[in-house]
Amino acid sequence: MDFLLECIGFPPDTDYRALEARLLGSGETVPLVQAKGTHLRQPLVGGVELRLDREADSEPCVIWPHFHSKRRLRVAYRGRVPAQGTPYDVVMHGLANPPVPGDPWGESAGMDYALSAHLTGGRLLPRSLPDGHVLALSVAGFGLDVSYCGPNEGVRDPNILEEPSGAHLLPSVGADAPLGCMDLSLRIRSIRRLENPWTQEPISILEVDAPGRPLELFVSPWQLGQAGLAAPQSGYRIEGSFLFSGRIAGGLPRRQAP
Repeated sequence: MDFLLECIGFPPDTDYRALEARLLGSGETVPLVQAKGTHLRQPLVGGVELRLDREADSEPCVIWPHFHSKRRLRVAYRGRVPAQGTPYDVVMHGLANPPVPGDPWGESAGMDYALSAHLTGGRLLPRSLPDGHVLALSVAGFGLDVSYCGPNEGVRDPNILEEPSGAHLLPSVGADAPLGCMDLSLRIRSIRRLENPWTQEPISILEVDAPGRPLELFVSPWQLGQAGLAAPQSGYRIEGSFLFSGRIAGGLPRRQAP
């Protein structure tokens, strides 16, 4: 996950040993159900934070970016698998923007799409959660491999522009695709600019068009520069492979009293 930290303002030459030591000294404990090892969070700015997980003192730390989005995405549950690297998280598969029962105007028709996302604290999901149960998720995407950033005219497939919101979103497939990874082509609506207080490097939060409601993405300016891609701008299109991660923000069934 280290290279994903570039998406939140940690340059490629970051001293990760020093970053690990700083997190171990200042991070807040993350409450997890029946957790072992060390699990910390470090807020940075504007909902952006660092997460550190280590299952035992003899094992290496995993440091990765996290974002507390204020947006809530309705997702119908379709299954889950264990997340890589931590037994307390899951990768959930679902259908974003599922049709609303009894919608007289059919406004939600055609707005749904398959979603795969890494969820922290996945043990909160009951084992018996029925297929189709609707949850509220707070998620954001972090760029793994951006293939295009530029005007709409450069879209890889012109047919995408005819889709709802001119958007393509599909869980990545293949043996090399990380769990929770999405292949996407989306138009940038606006950009929120922050500064990483630990490195003084810029952080750009891209608000992008998606069916139903906007999503938020993060990209590495160093990866864009190395690939010879333009810096993001409002109205541009962003395409590539993104790891979606977040948390459950609502919709869990109430636990039955014993």
